[in-house]
Amino acid sequence: MLTLTNCPICDSTEFDHIITCNDYTVSQNPFNIIGCKQCSFRFTNPRPTNDNLPDFYKSINYISHSDTKKGFVSQVYHLVRKYTLNQKLKMLKANVAVGNLLDYGCGTGTFLKQANAKGWNSFGTEPDEGARELSNSNKKLAFENKKELNAFDALITFNAITLWHVLEHVTDLPETLNFFKQKLNQNGALIIAVPNYNSYDAKHYKAHWAAYDLPRHLYHFEAKTICQLMAKYGFVLNETYPMRFDSFYVSMLSEKYGFGRINYLKAFLVGLRSNLKAKKATDYSSVIYVFKHA
Repeated sequence: MLTLTNCPICDSTEFDHIITCNDYTVSQNPFNIIGCKQCSFRFTNPRPTNDNLPDFYKSINYISHSDTKKGFVSQVYHLVRKYTLNQKLKMLKANVAVGNLLDYGCGTGTFLKQANAKGWNSFGTEPDEGARELSNSNKKLAFENKKELNAFDALITFNAITLWHVLEHVTDLPETLNFFKQKLNQNGALIIAVPNYNSYDAKHYKAHWAAYDLPRHLYHFEAKTICQLMAKYGFVLNETYPMRFDSFYVSMLSEKYGFGRINYLKAFLVGLRSNLKAKKATDYSSVIYVFKHA
C-alpha cells in the first residue's frame, strides 16, 4: 500500500479521517478516505501502489472496461449511455469548436467513435488492455498512455480534452494535469465529469455510496476543491452541467452494497429525491465541469 504524506493541492500534512468504505467490486477490503485540514481536499489514503492497482479493476462487473450487458443494472447503464452520448456531444459543441479531441481514459471507446461520426478527429488513452482492444476494434483510436500518444504525434494539440469519470482514477495527478495544460489549445475546453460527495444520494448512503468506489477512486470531489485543484494548474471554471441519470444508477448499486440486493423502487426514489433536492448543477450526484485556460 502507498501512503500519501502531503495534500495534492496545498501540500499540508494534517489530515482528518472522513469515512471508511469497503471495496465491493473486487477485494471486499476496507479503505479510508481522509480530508486535508487546510483545504478540505479528500483522497483515498493509503491506496494500492501503481503496480497492484490494476488488479482492483479485474472484474466483469466493472462495466466501463468489460462492456458487459449481463444483469439489469448493466442493461440500464447501456440504455442510458445511448442518450447521454448525444447530450455530451451537444454540450461539447456548445463550448468549443470542432477539431482534435482527446478522451482521456476512453474505456471501450464508445464516446470516441460517436465523436468521430460527428466530425471530431478523436484520440483516446486507456491503460486497460482489454478495454483498449475493444476501443480499437475497427480503427486505431486509443493509446495506452500519454507517452505512447506523444510517440505517435508529439506536436498534436487538442480543441477538447474530456475525462468522463476518469480524473478520480488518475495516479500521476500533477504530471497529467500539466500534460493537459500543454496539450489544450488556447481556446480549448477541458471537460471533467466526477462524482459529487455533497449530493443527497451520497449523504443518504454514506459508506455504501457506490460512487466512492474505493480503492479505484483515488480522489473525491465537490465544486470547491476541484476548482482549487484545477486553478493550481492554470485552469478556471467556465461552466457546469448536471448528470441527472447518475443518481439512479449509483443508488441501485448502493442498495446492493448496503443491503445485499437491489430494491429498485427505493433506489429510484432516492435518485429522484437527489435530483429534486439539487438547487444548482454542482449539487447533483455527478457533475460535469468545463474548464478553460486562465
